[in-house]
Order: sequence, then structure tokens, then C-alpha cells
Amino acid sequence: MKFAEYILSKSESRAYSWIVFILTVFESIFLFIPPEVFMTPPIIANKKRAVPITIAAALGSIVGGAIAYMIGAWLWDSLGMWLINTFSNPELIENAIKPMFTKYGIFIIVLTAVTPIPYKLLALWLGFIGYPIWIFLGVSAIFRTGRFVTVAALLYFFQEKANAIVKKYFWPLTIGAIIAAALGIFLISLF
Repeated sequence: MKFAEYILSKSESRAYSWIVFILTVFESIFLFIPPEVFMTPPIIANKKRAVPITIAAALGSIVGGAIAYMIGAWLWDSLGMWLINTFSNPELIENAIKPMFTKYGIFIIVLTAVTPIPYKLLALWLGFIGYPIWIFLGVSAIFRTGRFVTVAALLYFFQEKANAIVKKYFWPLTIGAIIAAALGIFLISLF
């Protein structure tokens, strides 16, 4: 049995909603694999799973975003600084992020919520600079959930085609999603 078919068969389980939730929490903190990669198999295997999977991804994203924010706010000197040094540049925060968020905060959160720009780095930075958590989580909840609903709706309405595409192009799609995330990291490093 091919790996893609194996994943699709296992994703029909009700427990897969919890897997999507946990993986999306991790994605919002440290994984660089877009949540759509976790959402796709159960929805194309059974389109009735679209709503629970979307809810699991949305809730996981908010929980993970809140944890990443808290790491930035409370653990900046240890774990937060390591993450920023590993994936970005500390001077970037002081010289670019703080001034940008004063002027364009909500727009940047929206942009990060709906694009491959790494959400986790934004959450860390916002925690570090003390951006209001309720604005961050509120805007994130609306736009990240909107992103997941859009993906789930497309998969729901085009389930047959999506199933065939995923079975045929599983690895190129997975690698493409990882490359998109890497591109987001690269774009952030340009600032």
C-alpha cells in the first residue's frame, strides 16, 4: 500500500481530529509544516470530517499562538531568544518589528495568518514586545480560522479531484508546502 493511501485510510478515524489539533498547536510554536498538510487527508478521505477537522485546526492554532506568545513574553531570555537566534535576528525586533507594529500591527497579524510567513515567529515577537495578546489572538482567530475554512471548503467541494491529486502527487505537495514555509522564513529574514 502506498504511503498516501495509508495516511488517507488512517485519517478517517475520529482520533485524527486530535492529531490535527496537536500538530497545529506544534505548528504554531515550532513546526514549519503548514496546517493544511494535516487537514487535507481526513477531509479528502471523508468530506463529512471537514467541520471537525477545521475546528480542530482553528483551536490548535489559537492555543499554539497563545503558547508562542507566552514564550516570547515570559521565556524570552532562554527559549525565546534561542528560537529568534535560530530562525531570525534579534536586532530585527528592536529596529524593525517594534516600530512596524506601532503603525501596522493588525495588518501584519492578518498577513501572517493567511500566508506562509511563519506565524510562530510573529507570536514570539508579539509576546516579546508586549503587543496586546487579546488583539493578537482575536485577529488570529478570525483570519487563521478563515484560512482553514477556505481550505476545508475547497477540499469538501472538490473532494474527488483532491483525493486523486493527493494520491498522485503526495510527496511533491508535501515538499511544496515545506518550501512555502521556508520561503516565508526567508522573506521575514529580509526585513
